[in-house]
Amino acid sequence: MIVDVCVTPPHKDVLLGMLDPMPHLAGYYEVYSMGPEARELLADFKAEDFLGMMDGAGIDIAVLHGEDQETTFNKKIPDELVAELVKSYPDRFLGFAGVDPHKGKAAVKGMEYAVRELGLRGAMISPWEHLMFSDDERYHPIYEACIELDIPIWIHASVNFSRQIPMEYGHPLRLDRVAVRFPELKIIAGHAGWPWVTEMVAVAWRHPNVYLEISGIRQKYMGMENTGWGPLIHYGNSVLQDKILFATAWPLLDLQRAVEDVKGLPLKDEVKSKWLGENARRLLRL
Repeated sequence: MIVDVCVTPPHKDVLLGMLDPMPHLAGYYEVYSMGPEARELLADFKAEDFLGMMDGAGIDIAVLHGEDQETTFNKKIPDELVAELVKSYPDRFLGFAGVDPHKGKAAVKGMEYAVRELGLRGAMISPWEHLMFSDDERYHPIYEACIELDIPIWIHASVNFSRQIPMEYGHPLRLDRVAVRFPELKIIAGHAGWPWVTEMVAVAWRHPNVYLEISGIRQKYMGMENTGWGPLIHYGNSVLQDKILFATAWPLLDLQRAVEDVKGLPLKDEVKSKWLGENARRLLRL
């Protein structure tokens, strides 16, 4: 089984919104070359097209992320939209709820509704777009609710490519504070902490419930020297082999190329299988 734990919902309303970037996201469109070719691909894209891409890459299940940065940037991918896609293709999609901590109690109630009523299986927050660190006390009720609901939460923990927002919001040492305060919280650290990979590895090694997902930057670079990924490969092939999760952050990365990149990494064969799906299957109870 191959599981992609970070995917933008393949829905027309979401993808069309990506074609006209908000000012704080302009850097992403340059880094990921979201130009005319991407526009042509996404303009008339359907969920069935994405399923075909999954089949071509050998991916069995994709975790679709809702988003809620409505307070800070009027940006949202509704949980209801994610739930509808999951309902349409229950054997291929799982959903995570987007949560905006600035909404206080309403954020927690919305997440509880998304899990208990809509059937979503996790939550996601993006601290840099909330203009907060992940250990901010305004996140605490969300973390407590995730523990009560027994669901994992995906937390951005890496560089962001916005030139308007400090990238330090994604530093993994902030995530370490969260894991200390909430040891039962199941954390998926988005994008595996680059460029602070050594610190991220240490956080995952320290805390049993911290996992690292490897989306957003071509996985082939993880096997190259002088890219900053060396500690992840070394420890991910040994003491952290059960803590690494495959992901693409599609459409930022191509599905088939990402799978091939991971298969080409200097890892033991049994470790590659864990990274690609076995670890996610255990965490998500598939």
